[in-house]
Amino acid sequence: MVTPAPIRLDGVSLYHGRAAAVRDLSGCFAPGSLTAIVGPNGAGKTTLLRALAGLHPVAAGRIDTGGLAPADIALLPQGSQLDRGFPITCRDVVALGLTGRIGAFRPIGAHHLAAAETALAAVGLPDHATRPIGALSAGQFQRVLFARTMLQDAPVLLLDEPFSAVDSRTAYDLLDILQGWHAEGRTIVIVLHDLDLARALCPQTLLLAGERIAWGPTAQALSEANRHRAGLLLHAWTPASRHAA
Repeated sequence: MVTPAPIRLDGVSLYHGRAAAVRDLSGCFAPGSLTAIVGPNGAGKTTLLRALAGLHPVAAGRIDTGGLAPADIALLPQGSQLDRGFPITCRDVVALGLTGRIGAFRPIGAHHLAAAETALAAVGLPDHATRPIGALSAGQFQRVLFARTMLQDAPVLLLDEPFSAVDSRTAYDLLDILQGWHAEGRTIVIVLHDLDLARALCPQTLLLAGERIAWGPTAQALSEANRHRAGLLLHAWTPASRHAA
């Protein structure tokens, strides 16, 4: 794994058409940090993740990824927003995580498929290699996306609400995987809608409401005054207590 570099944002503004999604955002994701991005609906959280991954244009300012190659930044999108109607198996979806490393037009070999099956086993789906993704539950599909992210083996991981619409058992298992990635020294940026989970999981938080409300240690960023400014309400997330320590 490539050692992650700091990811610096300098006056970054992002737009959808003529509408500003993020305005004049500056700050830094330190190497090996675990940062939550929280904020109300429409705050620009997903747009910011896509910009960090190079998938959304920067209208003003600059994002400096420290010379990392595109394959060194992995985006795990919201599973609920992905079309699962295409007839493709779990193993093939996971193997697609290798295309950034081997090239989009090079064939996926038997050893790549074997690696995909190993990743599926690691996320608790050892018997799902040939199952079509359309037959999966929301939690199972999220496990598949985590397995694909494993194969990408990127030093920077961007996760968009990875625990939404999944059962508690799946959330616990995926949290363990994420904490393992953090222990390996990867830089992780994760969009969360649950403030209790952000407090339990992430040492750093960016509170975003179209613009930067706060960015720093989670307890400070999610102070009552900052939450009021962002128009947020505190949400309880019972499984987070398992990881509160």
